[in-house]
Amino acid sequence: MSSVTEPKLISGNANKPLAAAVCKRLALHRGVPVSLVDARVERFNDGEVFVEVYENVRGEDMFILQPTSRPANDNLMELLIITDALRRSSASRITAVIPYFGYARQDRRTKARTPISAKLVANLIARAGVERVLTMDLHAAQIQGFFDIPVDNLYASPIFALDIQHHFNGTLKDTLVVSPDVGGVTRARELAQRLNCGFAVVDKRRPKPGEVGEMTVIGDVKDKTCIIIDDIVDTAGTLCKAAEVLVENGAKEVHAYISHGVLSGPAIERVSASLLKSLVITDTIEPTPAVLDCPNIRIVPTAPMFAQAIINIWNGTSVSSLFETDTIAPIYEGLYSRK
Repeated sequence: MSSVTEPKLISGNANKPLAAAVCKRLALHRGVPVSLVDARVERFNDGEVFVEVYENVRGEDMFILQPTSRPANDNLMELLIITDALRRSSASRITAVIPYFGYARQDRRTKARTPISAKLVANLIARAGVERVLTMDLHAAQIQGFFDIPVDNLYASPIFALDIQHHFNGTLKDTLVVSPDVGGVTRARELAQRLNCGFAVVDKRRPKPGEVGEMTVIGDVKDKTCIIIDDIVDTAGTLCKAAEVLVENGAKEVHAYISHGVLSGPAIERVSASLLKSLVITDTIEPTPAVLDCPNIRIVPTAPMFAQAIINIWNGTSVSSLFETDTIAPIYEGLYSRK
């Protein structure tokens, strides 16, 4: 166990509401008040990031909560500079809690003379002084291997399973989990096994990024409630098109559960006008007012899971125990109740 009294949490500007919610959960678990380390993270007029930590952090076990979401470069620089400030202030260990890992989609060379930016970002984070990373639903599993430091990758599927069991109670026998592409089959199968229901696949051909070509449904979706599962929704073109194709193939209704709601460009308008009955996302990325105002978008919290993971890391106990729905259920007690 750490020699310090409590884990210390500091936050950049990327998702202050999530950081505050994690502090509340930590306080609930620990039975003592927990607040963010007092610091300022701001920008000079020319855009340079400046960090000043007002509290003594010498010998402390520090956790930086900072997703590298839009604006990705600014939020990444905040993470790196906060890390440098803590390292130079003699923190004993620095863990980067990155609920959404930006640049994750650049995890391989798709053609000649292109970078592997996810690996570059991993190198930057480690060289800055981060000793451990805690994240959720990395876009590709191999990104864990890009880091030369320990990486704990949490999964949203246990939370989604609780939410689905709560909202679709009694109809799971007529429910199918759907992967929007062949690459997501493992994710869909895993959630279907948690729910003890079937799954299907929408096979798509994408001419180039941002465009969706022909789609084919693999599996019988007639008269079924279809739940699309994926890790990222960006412009929502693929998602909305998949919902249309499923309805055309006889699906009774279509819902979607997506870990990270990037929701850029025309995404909100597309979702609002789509055949999706609901889009459920997590709060790994701070939702914009437009997201909060969209009637068919719902947000599930990740603070209970991240708070428990932080406690487990601080205590030196298992983080993989949080992969199971039965382990997560008590943490989310009060939000979901099994029927």
